[in-house]
Amino acid sequence: MQARLNAKRSFRHGVHPPEQKEATNRQAIRQFPFAPVMVIPLSQHIGKPARAVVREGQEVLRGQLLAEPDGFVSVAMHAPAAGVVKRIALAPYANGKMVESIYLQPFPGAGQEVIEGRPVDVETATPDEIILAIQQAGIVGLGGAAFPTHVKLKVPEGKSIDTLIINGVECEPYLTTDHRVMLEQIDDILMGIRYLLKVSGAGRAIIGIEANKPDAAAALSAAVPADLPVTVEMVKVKYPQGAEKMLITALLGREVPSGGLPIDVQVVCINVATTAEIGRLLPHGRGIQERVITITGPGVKRKGNYLIPIGTPLRFALEEVGLAGNVTRVFLGGPMMGQAVSSLDVPIAKGTSGVVVFTDEETAQIPQKVYPCIKCAYCVDACPIFLNPSRMGILAKSGRYEEMAEDYHLMDCFECGSCSYVCPSNIPLVQYFRLAKGILREKKG
Repeated sequence: MQARLNAKRSFRHGVHPPEQKEATNRQAIRQFPFAPVMVIPLSQHIGKPARAVVREGQEVLRGQLLAEPDGFVSVAMHAPAAGVVKRIALAPYANGKMVESIYLQPFPGAGQEVIEGRPVDVETATPDEIILAIQQAGIVGLGGAAFPTHVKLKVPEGKSIDTLIINGVECEPYLTTDHRVMLEQIDDILMGIRYLLKVSGAGRAIIGIEANKPDAAAALSAAVPADLPVTVEMVKVKYPQGAEKMLITALLGREVPSGGLPIDVQVVCINVATTAEIGRLLPHGRGIQERVITITGPGVKRKGNYLIPIGTPLRFALEEVGLAGNVTRVFLGGPMMGQAVSSLDVPIAKGTSGVVVFTDEETAQIPQKVYPCIKCAYCVDACPIFLNPSRMGILAKSGRYEEMAEDYHLMDCFECGSCSYVCPSNIPLVQYFRLAKGILREKKG
């Protein structure tokens, strides 16, 4: 099977930031060492935090259950290393909050074999059994959203799915995590697709890949077995092509309605690294204890793609790869949608797709002064979901958040940052929108 370049279909609007992927896109995945102390937050996902099932002073094996799901919209946590639970206490998290976390001290010199659980046979397991296994494995969206994958796969009454989309676009600048996973974990991806087709009831799967990754598209196309209804489609390079609504439009010509979800157009979209984890873990009944991330940027000496234990402190990770120059800004995720951290004392979490480090040389080039909106409409032309960021920004500054939501569809914004990227007045529009949505959520309780 050959990968096809779907040159005619894409989405309207969007932007073209520099890709900056050449430093790591040919770097094979390397195993990262264990930190002296790992910090495993119990709230690494959207939804309710997991509930600890271990106690302070308890010895655990690598892969052992540390915390169980506390409700349906919650997932399990597993030990990233064999060691001892030093304490269970609050720790800083990337979102700026203090969250309950498990401090784990790995045993020096331990073999660190991962314990086996109860295998899930894709041929005999029911959809509900697969959904439960995904929850118990602690799998969330690894593209950055960290939404519990099993919740996404639970088809509501009266709905159906005809197409499974595997998202291998990775349009965020600097990041090459998914690219390397598609080259090095092909068998896991294909096995993961088998589970996903079974649980979703979809009749086909499409792997969507941006045209700047032809090697990944060719490798996956060549590996698809005859009995698997999978096609590989390459789409145009444009940001934010990897947003699920944009990818659905590009591949299928379907538009997710305002306020709706992909399932409203009979689609479920799963990140390719998430798919690989499903295929890797479920046949062994294991839980996720590590993930592939890209550590890169001008401030990093040994740039690369690393298989890194979840809970590794960011400070330890940066010391291991080496820092160059005067570091002034560190992003978890990419520079468009990632979070700039205020402290290096936060851990690598399940949703951390990359770490991008900038020095004073790069940040000095960023205009600091914010000017009034000049009504140029660049942001309107860039917005991939046809909002009016200019008007919304003016309302946000006036605190008119309800009006933004009711009349200007604030909640449809997925914070891609395209508007801020093109604004000649340097207005931090996406930050305004995040603040407005946060305030509205607090008011709703």
